[in-house]
Amino acid sequence: MAIRSSMLIDKNFTVSPVDPRLYGSFIEHLGRAVYGGIYDPDHPTADENGFRQDAIEAIKALQVPIIRYPGGNFVSGYNWEDGVGPKSKRKRLLELAWWTTETNEVGTNEFADWAKLVGTEVMMAVNLGTRGMDAARNLVEYCNHPGGTYWSDLRISHGYKEPHRFKTWCLGNEMDGPWQIGAKTAVEYGRLANETAKVMKWVDPSIELVACGSSSSGMSTFADWEATVLDLTYDQVDYLSLHTYYNNNNNDTANFLAKSLDMDQFIDSVAAICDYVKAKKRSKKKLMLSLDEWNVWNTIGTSRADERWQIAPPEFEDVYTHEDALAVGCFLITLLKHADRVKMACIAQLINVIAPIMTETNGAIWLQTTYYPFLHASSFGRGTVLQAVISSPKYDSKDFTDVPFLEAISVYDEELGLVTVFAVNRHLEEQMELNLDLASFSDVSVIEHIVLESEDLKATNTKANPRHVVPHAGGRSSVDNGNVQAILSKASWNVIRLQTKKG
Repeated sequence: MAIRSSMLIDKNFTVSPVDPRLYGSFIEHLGRAVYGGIYDPDHPTADENGFRQDAIEAIKALQVPIIRYPGGNFVSGYNWEDGVGPKSKRKRLLELAWWTTETNEVGTNEFADWAKLVGTEVMMAVNLGTRGMDAARNLVEYCNHPGGTYWSDLRISHGYKEPHRFKTWCLGNEMDGPWQIGAKTAVEYGRLANETAKVMKWVDPSIELVACGSSSSGMSTFADWEATVLDLTYDQVDYLSLHTYYNNNNNDTANFLAKSLDMDQFIDSVAAICDYVKAKKRSKKKLMLSLDEWNVWNTIGTSRADERWQIAPPEFEDVYTHEDALAVGCFLITLLKHADRVKMACIAQLINVIAPIMTETNGAIWLQTTYYPFLHASSFGRGTVLQAVISSPKYDSKDFTDVPFLEAISVYDEELGLVTVFAVNRHLEEQMELNLDLASFSDVSVIEHIVLESEDLKATNTKANPRHVVPHAGGRSSVDNGNVQAILSKASWNVIRLQTKKG
């Protein structure tokens, strides 16, 4: 048996061009993300600066355009000056966000070097927990000013004549969270963020700034926090951040795969708050969103490392399943649906810590199941999102009603004449017959139909079996009278790439 669904895809009905930064990521000084992840001087592939080249190649393949750094909770206790200058003079310090010892071997300049190696920009975060506007403005001067001043000349003395020119900056991290070093009320944070934003932009008017939204939609502060913070910062900031994580700890796959509906509602709610403040201020500026932490996180809420003050202990090293990959696919589709408002998004994190890429310190590297939907979206999801009309049978789950079995979106590259359909069949038992109506296009042909599927929803990739769950290009799609007929396997992620007449 099979269930039937359809998509009407018209080139004239658009959502928005995709900002490439929608496929961003995040690296924090947490666990083995930096030390043992991107930086592993004793690894056989390490370059002269200690960066793992096997990790660089895996990350380059993802074409990640922007990476948030150095945190996360870490940044709220971080003195950036401790991570620059000669490594022999850098301090080892107690790191209070994650109860570890920070060696400061990798800091701002090293990360800037690494970012160039993987072809990405840096989304830099400033400490608004233990510090404030003075340290923030000095960091902008250090990173972005050409020279002739104390902080810019200090950078030059550290071997970096050319400024880094970091464009995007986060004004702190999750400042409403009681776990945060220097947590603040909305008024305390909003006032500080506004004044910090002013001086940062006075140092470099070209930068763009991201204000902290509430740490999640489940916080008691949610909505009131956003409204208050934006009331105090609206004229100075360019984006508002959102953070959200999901899990299947109740082992209810149907409900888990429906959680992209929660992400959809979350984005709509925050956008509405932004527009409320815009109307209240009679502003002409439309604030955009930065969903700069999102992922499946099954170990959220677990304790920190068992023994305090270790150096880079393994933390939050989730092992992802096939169903986790399907959920990530659904979340990517949701982000694309909101490409008109969500201009930046960061899958958190990139390596070892709740990540699509795993390494063994001084050893092997392998790709988790979640790597592949992100790879496909980043590789083929560039262009303009089209507003498809979707018809699909639906189901109810524990927390959601009217969940479409088909979660899908299409992206159109007009210059190349390419249409890409990303689709998840949420049905756990039945394959899906999908009809794609592309009447507004001509000369439609199928380039390929990529599928990620598994008979075992709990199947994983491991060091011992790194290719247990990998995509294949054997999907069943064909053209019939200008329409595309596709078969989507049960519980599958699909990428249907179509060539049409250009223009």
